Amino acid sequence: QVQLVESGGGLVQPGGSLRLSCVASGTVFGIGIMAWYRRAPGKERELVAIIDSSSGTDYADSVKGRFTISRDNAKNAVFLQMNSLKPEDTGDYYCNADVRPTLAPQTYYYWGQGTQVTVSS
Repeated sequence: QVQLVESGGGLVQPGGSLRLSCVASGTVFGIGIMAWYRRAPGKERELVAIIDSSSGTDYADSVKGRFTISRDNAKNAVFLQMNSLKPEDTGDYYCNADVRPTLAPQTYYYWGQGTQVTVSS
């Protein structure tokens, strides 16, 4: 059984930084795309950043230049470094990954449980 476990959320003042981590545990034979999503209060879930297996990245326009996604394939982990945080970055952040859980070629998308980020003075 594959699980994605996030950590690193919390309360931070505007202009501050946080680093989110997500680790895939269980039986993992490979991971393709990994991504971070967020759901702000009263809004739909949105894609924040995505990274492919070759470490190619893309970002939502609202976070470009402030957030950096990275991954450690040896640890089955993905990270989100968030700098210059704004109140509008407040929300629940979710890790998503395309995981191959068995020797068969099929992959499945898994979600973490979410970690809360609050940007407030």
